[in-house]
Amino acid sequence: MRREVEALGLPDQPLCVALDDTILRKRGRFIPGAAFRRDPLGPAFQVNLVWAQREQALSAAVPDEHGDVRMVPIGFRDASTPRKPRCDSAPELFERYREEMKQRNLNVLAIDTLAELQRQRAHEQGGPTPPLRVLVDGSYTNSKVVRHLPENTALIGRIRKDARLHAKPEPPEQTQTGRRRVYGKRLLTPEKIRQDDSVPWQPVRARVNGKTRKFEVKTLAPVRSPIAGATDLRLVIIRPIGFRPRRGARLAYTQPAYLICTDPQLPLQDILQEYVWRWDIELNHRDEKTILGVGQAQVRNPHSAQSVPATAVAAYALLLVAAIRAYGKGGKPAVIPEAKWRKPDKKIRPSTQDLINELRRELWAKAIRPDHLSDFMNAARHRTKPLQSGPNLCSSLFAATA
Repeated sequence: MRREVEALGLPDQPLCVALDDTILRKRGRFIPGAAFRRDPLGPAFQVNLVWAQREQALSAAVPDEHGDVRMVPIGFRDASTPRKPRCDSAPELFERYREEMKQRNLNVLAIDTLAELQRQRAHEQGGPTPPLRVLVDGSYTNSKVVRHLPENTALIGRIRKDARLHAKPEPPEQTQTGRRRVYGKRLLTPEKIRQDDSVPWQPVRARVNGKTRKFEVKTLAPVRSPIAGATDLRLVIIRPIGFRPRRGARLAYTQPAYLICTDPQLPLQDILQEYVWRWDIELNHRDEKTILGVGQAQVRNPHSAQSVPATAVAAYALLLVAAIRAYGKGGKPAVIPEAKWRKPDKKIRPSTQDLINELRRELWAKAIRPDHLSDFMNAARHRTKPLQSGPNLCSSLFAATA
């Protein structure tokens, strides 16, 4: 799937992937990898725990010439943790448990996934490591990930509003003896920089939901942070955007966003546009769980618990790539009429349910033919039973899974 995505991408566009983790709710107490996890959909003021498996997903961007994108899953890895031994177990079991917990850390798995991805791409191209851009949220913007990125990989992630930032040390600040300084003078926090009027706002345009919208951002480069050590960073602050939840309502504002990029030479518009693309991986999680039923199979075999969700996600990726090849980037099937209440100009791309309905139509249209229906209204006919349709494996399979 990754090779297919790279073939569909723009010629001069590097591979852009979004990395995130999700949970699959379970019911059985003996399902391998299931444990109590924090519910991300719970309220902010209350920590809700659910019994679930943890998975790590990787989606690659397929942009078009207008800047709209479709994220296609290219990886779905089991990130569950081992069971804790009983309190009366042997000390060797506790040592093994601690070591396995270190290896199953999300940051360690993320670095392994990105390193394996770059190794495969370099091996296929037979040359230097191709460029890669990784889009992550705040949970992966830490020193364990940023300081161990693979070669020729740029990371764009969110940071806290009170993150500690430093200027790059100038040559006069370096001493003749001792180790060289990594951090210069202390800078204001991202929240203070956003409130500082001396730093001007810059208008930047990005493609969002099929429309080109204007954003106002502040940027500062090069800066350094304890997250990245001696690596130069670019700080990007996105100004809150005003919106009205409904007509006539009071004007509300979104939350400001604070981003860092490990490549200070990257254009500001590319940083903003690619991070806007990251939201599409959240839509993939929603479609995989609610429409395709990823995680609903309550299997108890250790191999099945890992392979069944990954197989369903792979089928979802095949569906998206097939739709892009059949209808183009942003195109959608027009055989099945849309609902009367849906406005055609509001729908910029086909939904997952539209693609599934079109797949069912193509498979079932061969089985439901007019010659299978008998002329039962003719009273003079002696054969009163309708003609039986021949068995169709594809139709039976999709009817069972519908």
